[in-house]
Amino acid sequence: MANRQTPTTTFEVSNVIQPIYTGGSVGLDNGARILASTMGEEAVLTELTTGKHLATIEGDGEPISTLTITPSASHLIVCSRSLTMRIYSLKISPDFDSVEPTLLRTTKPHATPVVVLAVDKTSTLLATGAADGAIKIWDIVGGYVTHTVSGPSILISALHFFEVAASDKSDSARKGKKGKHTKENGSRDGEAPISKFRLAYGNQDGKLRVFDLAERTTTPVYADAKRKKEAHESNIQSIDYSPELHALLSGSRDQTMTMWLWKDGQWSGVPMLRHESVEAVGFLNEGKLMYSAGTSGLLRLWDTTTHQEITAKQDAKSEGESILQAVSLPHKSLVVCAQADFTLAFYRIPSSSEIFTQAGVPMVPFRRISGTHDEILDFVYALPDQSVMALATNSEDIRLVSVADSNEKTDSDDDAGYFGHDVALLKGHEDIIMSLDVDWSGHWIASGAKDNTARLWRLDAANDSYTCYAVFTGHLESVGAVALPKTIPQESSDAFKNPLDHPPPFLISGSQDRFVQKRDITRQTSLRRLAHEKDINALDISPNGRLFASASQDKTVKIWDVERLEVQGILKGHRRGVWTVKFAPANMPAISGETGGSVSGKGVILTGSGDKTIKLWNLADYTCLRTFEGHSHNILKVAFLRIPTDTENTQKRKILFASAGADSLVKIWDANSGETECTLDNHEDRLWTLTVHPQTNTIVSGGSDSKITFWKDTSSETASKANEAQLKLVEQEQQLQNYMYAGAYRDAIVLALQLNHPGRLLSIFTNVVTSNKPEDQSLTGVKAVDDVLGGLSDEQIFLLLLRLRDWNTNARTAPVAQKILWALVRLYPANKFSNLSVRGARGQKSLGEVLNALRVYTERHYKRVEELVDESYLVEYTLREMESLAPSLDVDEEEGAGMEMDVVMADAR
Repeated sequence: MANRQTPTTTFEVSNVIQPIYTGGSVGLDNGARILASTMGEEAVLTELTTGKHLATIEGDGEPISTLTITPSASHLIVCSRSLTMRIYSLKISPDFDSVEPTLLRTTKPHATPVVVLAVDKTSTLLATGAADGAIKIWDIVGGYVTHTVSGPSILISALHFFEVAASDKSDSARKGKKGKHTKENGSRDGEAPISKFRLAYGNQDGKLRVFDLAERTTTPVYADAKRKKEAHESNIQSIDYSPELHALLSGSRDQTMTMWLWKDGQWSGVPMLRHESVEAVGFLNEGKLMYSAGTSGLLRLWDTTTHQEITAKQDAKSEGESILQAVSLPHKSLVVCAQADFTLAFYRIPSSSEIFTQAGVPMVPFRRISGTHDEILDFVYALPDQSVMALATNSEDIRLVSVADSNEKTDSDDDAGYFGHDVALLKGHEDIIMSLDVDWSGHWIASGAKDNTARLWRLDAANDSYTCYAVFTGHLESVGAVALPKTIPQESSDAFKNPLDHPPPFLISGSQDRFVQKRDITRQTSLRRLAHEKDINALDISPNGRLFASASQDKTVKIWDVERLEVQGILKGHRRGVWTVKFAPANMPAISGETGGSVSGKGVILTGSGDKTIKLWNLADYTCLRTFEGHSHNILKVAFLRIPTDTENTQKRKILFASAGADSLVKIWDANSGETECTLDNHEDRLWTLTVHPQTNTIVSGGSDSKITFWKDTSSETASKANEAQLKLVEQEQQLQNYMYAGAYRDAIVLALQLNHPGRLLSIFTNVVTSNKPEDQSLTGVKAVDDVLGGLSDEQIFLLLLRLRDWNTNARTAPVAQKILWALVRLYPANKFSNLSVRGARGQKSLGEVLNALRVYTERHYKRVEELVDESYLVEYTLREMESLAPSLDVDEEEGAGMEMDVVMADAR
């Protein structure tokens, strides 16, 4: 009977919110599926509808100067400060789960860094603009230069490919050529139609030019053609073209946006917008609308005919929200704006009917994505369904992000399925927020910050209302810890039925000034006590709301009575400052200590310290029940996992908790055994915080690497798979016995290889090789076995060679190994063994070692046989010589017998 296996605790990464943008260029494909963004030296590809990470392209050691993705999403072009340009082909998985980038070529396009890129709508041509004013046009697939545009040595600030409409008659320069008549399509009689692709480019000095790819000529665009006044007075940051209007649109940092129309053989422009430095412009709705974006942080819409703004009046946003770049997909009615604070704002453009039925169109982003959350100091689940997470991200604002389960995106819900998009930003603190906590309902959040204040926030998602309810002052230094009670009111009470109108009864705060304060929210009173000798790092309130604990840098944890704010006990034992403290949940079963016996789970508390240990304490006598060691650095956060609700075998249920440390690891511990159940690793820097989802047991970790990892509890799935695998193994082993008993060698060999049973495989081959009636023309003795050996996969051949190597080292089993090896050599060509596809990190090295071992022992066996043959000749020679030396006896048997009798009698006398 098989032994029952101990259930294994396993967690796997289910979602990750990680940095995707830290300033620089962004790009979108025409399908609005892949977002390409810059993150320092790396380029990141993100699935736009769900937020799923698709690929990260490592850099070359220098920051990326610009990047773009082709409209068809076939290629990604990345240019860096090292003067290199890398072109990647993109292979998208069938389920759009990942993108595989393959580096096609690396080249040095210019003598100075490339600062701007443009790709034509066919995804075949690429334009590069450099800081020295040079422009080159490339064939993306071929990798060669098709055109070079020369000009003044002034930085190229904007590029845009466009194609002249079929009805265009603007190429008047061609009409002056003698002997031929110019057609509407730009070609002359007797010639093929000329390509009408153009490249518009702008310089840092405000010059706007149009380059004809077919004629290789450049046409200047002047604001005043007679005086040759340039189009703008400063950097031209963005250019767009409308085929419906045959018009160009340019935006500049001289606070103007200009639409250019072709009239009388030249471009004529009308400047607009004198309110802000323009960073991005474009046409929308088939040329009926224009948009502009810039330092005000606003996306504005303009009527193409009247040149009047049609968006509702809005106040300019903060400097951090100023827009630096915008990418538009008019056919998708989508504009993505990159802000100075590394936030990506997504705007949906209303239709013409929606615009002209209202006085002012409000332009509000339907989605915001934080490019980076910086250092994650703390976070908590919020709202009753835990669909939102509040983040303290090394800033004075609390960021609310969506962490709802991913669902399939629908056209009616722009945010459906997007994991990690910004829901709201809670502004009020004046310095970095250090700590967060949430009440039982999820509607109320407490925060403590370096501005010496604590705040209480009210979250009303149904009405999209996120407001500060109260501000608490009194501390003289940073508030590093806050705590709210988690006690659930009675179901019949108003507080339970309508938690939005009933704030938590009190808030506890702890500060670097060594004081703890209790704020009675309903009665607006407070109590204040000097709690520790050093900074207070963490607070926690017991499930029943009667006690709270304070952890300090003075190496102690104190247990307090909430009502009177009096110390009930002190936990001493840590050798360094205590960073985290956590009461056990209300449904905690009994816990056993190191010295035996058990303690009620309700009366225990966890602490984590800078001495790299976690301690479990008994609140009855304030003694340490157990010490947990395993982290290599400070333990910064601990949290209990959800206790299973089933009542069967309650005593055998595991009591688990998680810890996060400065060693960037999350560890899961068994509170009863003191052993580590598993270690989770997906971070590159210290982990400041972690929390556990109250229903799903999902662990969330975050820290200095700006990454938030969601760890799904897969223990039940792992146990189920293990049981299924064990059952399948038993069935297969029984089937193998049946095959061997029935002499079904073909099936038996395949199954023995699959199960990796060397002993049974040897038994099968021994029976085949030593058969008394071998089949004619069979290499092994049984043709069915020959067929099996001749149809093995590379992996099976390698596994069989491993077995043959082991058997070949033993003189007793070597004959069988040699017979099977001989059959393999006859069945396969020699290069088959040298080119086997071997899995694993060692690969061909492992294969070489196996083949070498077979050769060495085979040579040893053959040498032994040769020596045995030589020795047999010596034996034969010795016997022959012994026969020649023996005397010939010509007596009969009776005489011989008589002589023998005489000898015996003589000896007897």
